[in-house]
Amino acid sequence: MAENKIRVVVAKPGLDGHDRGAKVIARAFRDAGMEVIYTGLRQTPEQIVETAIQEDADAIGLSILSGAHEHYFRAIINLLKEKNSADITVFGGGVIPEADMSVLLGIGVGAVFGPGTTTTECIDWLKNAVEEKSKKK
Repeated sequence: MAENKIRVVVAKPGLDGHDRGAKVIARAFRDAGMEVIYTGLRQTPEQIVETAIQEDADAIGLSILSGAHEHYFRAIINLLKEKNSADITVFGGGVIPEADMSVLLGIGVGAVFGPGTTTTECIDWLKNAVEEKSKKK
């Protein structure tokens, strides 16, 4: 695993005001020894990407329940590319239809966690994803 603590931005894009899941996963990541930056509600893709770059984050985790998941994931991934920060892992969770998951993975989302996923699964996936990326550098 990476020598430094994993730094992860947990964000709620758009107008979705339901943040319980984001807070649960943010706390789980923190309790697992990661540094967590929670952006709060109603963030724009630009705000999320700027926070991730300023905080030197390894990953961005989006919590989306609004149905606008493809729009927000695509916008964030494109902004990261534009800002030469495509090495930041992007993943997410929420109520995302199974049929949309392959689209999200196809545009570069690292993983999508649906209802019922345990926090341990998310933690293990993120640790592995960051470790794999650090091996490639």
